[in-house]
Amino acid sequence: MKVSRKIIEIDEDLCDGCGECVPSCAEGALEIVDGKARIIEDKLCDGLGACLGECPTGALRVIERLADDFDEEAVEEHLEQMEKEAPKEKAVAQCGCPSAGIQTFVPAGLAGSSGFPSPAERQSESALSHWPVQIGLVPPKAPFLKGADLLVVADCAPVSYPNFHRDFLKGKTVMMGCPKFDDVQGYIDKFKEIFKTNDIKSITTLIVEVPCCAGLPYIVKKGLEASGKKIPLKEVVISTRGKILERVGTVEQTA
Repeated sequence: MKVSRKIIEIDEDLCDGCGECVPSCAEGALEIVDGKARIIEDKLCDGLGACLGECPTGALRVIERLADDFDEEAVEEHLEQMEKEAPKEKAVAQCGCPSAGIQTFVPAGLAGSSGFPSPAERQSESALSHWPVQIGLVPPKAPFLKGADLLVVADCAPVSYPNFHRDFLKGKTVMMGCPKFDDVQGYIDKFKEIFKTNDIKSITTLIVEVPCCAGLPYIVKKGLEASGKKIPLKEVVISTRGKILERVGTVEQTA
C-alpha cells in the first residue's frame, strides 16, 4: 500500500555512479544501474538518510512522497538473497584478504619524475592502474570499472607476450583468469553485472592459441548477451611464443 512518507531521492544529473552510498545502506536498498544510483524498491528504503553523508556530489536527499510502505520483512528477505548471491565476495571481505583490497593508482609512465626516463626504464614501466586484477576478486562495482576500456586476459597470455604492458595493458582496465580451472558460470554472472552497472566503453579479450583459452571470449560474450548491452568487442589471439595470430573486431548487439 502506498503512503506519504520520507524516502530517498537521487538526482541523476549529480550522481556520478561512484557507489559510495551502496554499502552505507543497511537495508541494501541501493544499487548502481547504468552508471547511476537507484533504489531497488521503495519498500526497502526506510527514508532515514544514512546514505546521504557518503555521497560526494550531494546527489541524494530525503523527500516526502507517495511510496510503498517500508517493509522490514521484505528487507530481511532481500538481505538474505544478497548473501546467497555473493558468498565468495562476502568471504573475502570477512577474512580481510589483502589481495582483494581495491586500489587505483597512476601507471608508472604517467606519474611524472624529476628527469626523463631512459629507454630501458620506459621499456620496464608498468601500465597497471588498479588492483585487484583477478576476475574472481574484482567486485562488479569497483570504481576503476566505470567508463573503462576493459581488457579481459587469459592468465597465461602475459607470460607468452613479452610487451604485454606496452601493447595491450596501457590505458586499459584489466581482469584476468583461467576459463579451464575457474568458475565459468560465476564469471558469466560477474561480467553480466559489470556490463549492466558500468559504462564500459570497449572490451578486448586476449587469449593464447591453446584450446582451453577459447572459453574466455565465450564467457565474456555470454555475460554481454545477458546484460543486454551494446559494447564494441575485439578478440586477440596470440601464439605460445608471443606472436599475434588473429585480431577479430565485432560489436555486440542488445538482446
